Amino acid sequence: MKFFLSKPSAVDKIISVHYYYGQMGRKRISFSQIKGFDWDKGNIDKNWRQHRVTNKEAEEVFSNQPLLIAEDEKHSQVEQRFVALGRTNSNRYLFIAFTIRDEKIRIISARDQGRKERREYEKALKTNS
Repeated sequence: MKFFLSKPSAVDKIISVHYYYGQMGRKRISFSQIKGFDWDKGNIDKNWRQHRVTNKEAEEVFSNQPLLIAEDEKHSQVEQRFVALGRTNSNRYLFIAFTIRDEKIRIISARDQGRKERREYEKALKTNS
């Protein structure tokens, strides 16, 4: 999986332009168009039960830099999925699997970064400091 570094613009935090599959086929969307997060009874407390990650922590990753994002081709059969490496406001390093639905980020899974993921993220921290 190849990660790319997202960088905030001067106007807003446009991470990059991604494509996702919506009802009308393949759509183009930038993260500046994202209107929040999609939490429902299917994912509202799953990450807490499985990995002790709160929804607030998972959301914080998307507003902190650096944020590394890669397309998750292996799990993109039904809908396009992405993975992100980032950190919370309290410097907890998380791995997030997510998709975009109706201009909202739907977090599929949030957990602590593994050893290899942490090395990749720390490399990005050094490069961008």
